[in-house]
Amino acid sequence: MTLLLQISDPHFGTERPEVVEALLRLAAHEQPDLAVLSGDITQRARRTQFAAARAFVDRLGATPSLVIPGNHDIPLFNLFARVLHPYANHRRVFGANLEPQFESRELLVIGLNTTRPSRHTDGEVSAEQIECVARRLEHATPLQLRVVVTHQPVASVTADDTHNLLHGREPAIRRWAQAGVDLIVGGHIHLPYVLPLAERMQIARPVWAVQAGTAVSTRIRGQISNSVNLIRYDAGARKAVIARYDFDEDGKAFVPVLQHELTLARPDETLSSNSAHAVGPS
Repeated sequence: MTLLLQISDPHFGTERPEVVEALLRLAAHEQPDLAVLSGDITQRARRTQFAAARAFVDRLGATPSLVIPGNHDIPLFNLFARVLHPYANHRRVFGANLEPQFESRELLVIGLNTTRPSRHTDGEVSAEQIECVARRLEHATPLQLRVVVTHQPVASVTADDTHNLLHGREPAIRRWAQAGVDLIVGGHIHLPYVLPLAERMQIARPVWAVQAGTAVSTRIRGQISNSVNLIRYDAGARKAVIARYDFDEDGKAFVPVLQHELTLARPDETLSSNSAHAVGPS
């Protein structure tokens, strides 16, 4: 069994210390094989905020991490930096590569930079990025869970979020499905959900959009608490379980609230089944 911890939109600079500590306890207990931070690592892309984010990642200990930028990780008010060095602070603490990848026997995770300094909040995936990801997916092994990480979502559950969707998503989903992607995970809108994309996109292979809420920030959405996803993958059965964990204010801990059980496509099949059931208050 392989375990992936999805942390999105922590917005360091607006973090809640008690929630940060609870998330670190969850990670220490679960011992994930990889922590994915799917963008908006900071609130305003300041050095102190990136330093706080780096300190958090360092406290994950031996757990490897994959970090991509979000639109908040580009300076907003410093126009000089936004135009000439938009990712300088991100690169200073997380490395020069804005599109990191992680590979193990059972995982292939491909990070994608969907931010654009010329855009305010919108994200975009280019034709070149689509093809580059597809070529990498085509070299995955049959055993691996194939995950693409974007910041902006590729599908929404509310009409209000349609304007937040990733530009270029439709050709990307179709091409990546053809290349064998299983999950496209993201954040940006602070709303956790799991959606099947096959019927929506009329593609034969099952592909799932997996969205996470804001992990540790005060910028929660509506009545949804701070939230992260734990993705458990059974390589032998080619099944994934997406467990949503919300921060419980009374217990000061992350607790499971909803679980989606996904049957993924095998190399020789194109159909899957799925179910979702609550395991606590949502």
